[in-house]
Amino acid sequence: MLTDAELTVLGLVVERPRHGYELDEVVSQRGMRDWTALGFSSIYYVLGKLRDRGLITEVAGDRAHAKAKKTYTATDAGRKACAAAAEAAIAELRPVHPPVLVGLANSPVVPPDRLAAALTRRAEAVEERLAEVRRAAAAQPDVPPFVRAIFDYSITQLEAEAQWLAGRTS
Repeated sequence: MLTDAELTVLGLVVERPRHGYELDEVVSQRGMRDWTALGFSSIYYVLGKLRDRGLITEVAGDRAHAKAKKTYTATDAGRKACAAAAEAAIAELRPVHPPVLVGLANSPVVPPDRLAAALTRRAEAVEERLAEVRRAAAAQPDVPPFVRAIFDYSITQLEAEAQWLAGRTS
């Protein structure tokens, strides 16, 4: 079983050999931090775990010095594990635990004017995030179809929440 962070890093290494800094750049560029808990420092931790499990290996080659960037590539076992975990992540409906649901469950204790203000703030934040994701998608017109699908999914979810909020803030 791979964690979401492990699957994310492994998937990027399966795409092509990469080093830690490049992984961080791709994670940022594709907006992956919005849907996976993968900070810069955790990338190296995850790379170590994947290496220790035999799912990736360091690319043999000359490095200028011992501290030069290590590039990793996926092993056959890593490609198989990535494919199986990706398929399961797509096919299985897993529960999510958005904090907004906990807030809504407890909203009767919030004075009506404060509840309305909180919903308005959330609606504004959703609209801002929607604009950010749309800008990021538009700035990368030549991404592979699977990356486009991630942007499209995120945009659709944000649009659905904006629509839901519109019925509560008007």
